Amino acid sequence: MTDASMKATLYYDGQCSLCAGEIQRLARLQQGSLALQDIHALNSTENLPDRDTLLRTLHLRTGNGDWLTGADANVAAWQHTRHGWLWRWLRWPVIASIVDAFYAPWARWRYRRLYGSPEAQACRARGDGSDDRPCS
Repeated sequence: MTDASMKATLYYDGQCSLCAGEIQRLARLQQGSLALQDIHALNSTENLPDRDTLLRTLHLRTGNGDWLTGADANVAAWQHTRHGWLWRWLRWPVIASIVDAFYAPWARWRYRRLYGSPEAQACRARGDGSDDRPCS
């Protein structure tokens, strides 16, 4: 198995401004063991969940092919930086249940805000604002 096939991949929504900010920090701080993939730039979804599923919550595929979603994916992504230890407490059993209780509705709200309205759905179908209007 090559190093490239062992690299974890974080699938993120490049049209989400909050997501983009965190990805910029991760890109700067990660130690080369994490690939960052904008869902909107995927050429193929072979062996991946469908694009809509990927957009609904954060997804990370580990180096061994396991999938993590939501807060688990976020914390796992930060483990590829020297600051990973600062995030681990979010997955302690009692705290994880609280974090997950907040993350799930936030993810649904974010998805509806970006993709739930008819205008947002049309924007997504076009790709990236091809009629000179931004997708936001």
